[in-house]
Amino acid sequence: MPLTVTLLSLCQALLVSGNILLIAVSPLIGAELAPGPNWATAPVAMQWLGLMCATIPASLIMGRLGRKRGFMLGNLIGLGGVLVAGLALVGEQFGTFMLGTWLIGIGIGFGMLYRFAAVEAATPELKDRAIGLVMGGGVLAAVLGPWLARSSQGLFETPFLGSFLGLGLLYVIALIVLAFTRLPPPQTTHDDGPARPLSEIVRQPTFIVAALTGLIGYGVMNLAMTATPLAMHRAGFHFDHVATTIQWHVLAMFVPAFFTGRLTAYFGARPMIVVGCLLLAACGLLAQLSVTLYGYYSALMLLGLGWNLTFLPATGLLTVTYRTSEKARTQATNEFLVFTTVGLTSLLAGPLEASLGWAGLNAVLLPLALIPIVALLWQRLANSADSPQIKH
Repeated sequence: MPLTVTLLSLCQALLVSGNILLIAVSPLIGAELAPGPNWATAPVAMQWLGLMCATIPASLIMGRLGRKRGFMLGNLIGLGGVLVAGLALVGEQFGTFMLGTWLIGIGIGFGMLYRFAAVEAATPELKDRAIGLVMGGGVLAAVLGPWLARSSQGLFETPFLGSFLGLGLLYVIALIVLAFTRLPPPQTTHDDGPARPLSEIVRQPTFIVAALTGLIGYGVMNLAMTATPLAMHRAGFHFDHVATTIQWHVLAMFVPAFFTGRLTAYFGARPMIVVGCLLLAACGLLAQLSVTLYGYYSALMLLGLGWNLTFLPATGLLTVTYRTSEKARTQATNEFLVFTTVGLTSLLAGPLEASLGWAGLNAVLLPLALIPIVALLWQRLANSADSPQIKH
């Protein structure tokens, strides 16, 4: 595996560490600063909205300037968001805090393309393993993110100000790692045919399945994960229990990534997606049966594993739907669809948890988790009718 993929995995770990920290503390900050309980998860939603706003520009910028410059720009924007959020905490300004998380989300939007950069740095036969290794950087994040959230929240008189200082440090380290990472320049020649219209690319059954699986897997996972700190706080659990629950969840998201690539290469993306959807549904079912601490642990671990087995194979599936000349536009479209959904689920997490409770919210998610399986059945029928696909 090229050294570039390993360094990208470290950058992914730093990115996800900061994301975990934000997920752990932002709903609690929102609950303190927001005008009402329905707005508690609005800062998290603004983070995902920023990510959504970055998806198309990030892909196009990297198509013109190259991956390295694009990733460094994203980290600099993230640093700016950290500064704004820190000032908002000191001034207890809810609107300014949401502006800060929006800017941080833009930075995260650039970083979400690390997995595609890994595919480009690896040989075709190592594609799925490269995706898995980069996403496996989240294992470090599963330890670092919650530890940073717990240890930094009380460093200053202003609650959680230390958390954002730690987040800024993560962005600085990522900039240093990127400075030593060798990434290919922007693609200047295309040897696999002229670019097709985007409308033709997105009508491919494989693209539809890949994008739908990504947005369902990430959306279901994000809604339940974002609601977890609020649900546990409402149930009387200590913040340490919340951070530990998120930690186990993130471990379940990323530890399997070291094996998901090999399993996907052996069994194929579609069977892996089916298993992932069933695990997401199992999380929703378990939430109906247990609201104990270990019930939260178990449900969130199933949720993380289900995300892994849907999102990673869907990424690999997406890469066979476009030519080199179509890469930037296709990736941008996919990221926009996925993270628009994630932003909406973040915004809905607070009101749904407040009105339905933990069990009711997961009851809604349970049937949604099975939609990609229906899409796979549709794709089989579409392929049997000789729908056009790109073959590599």
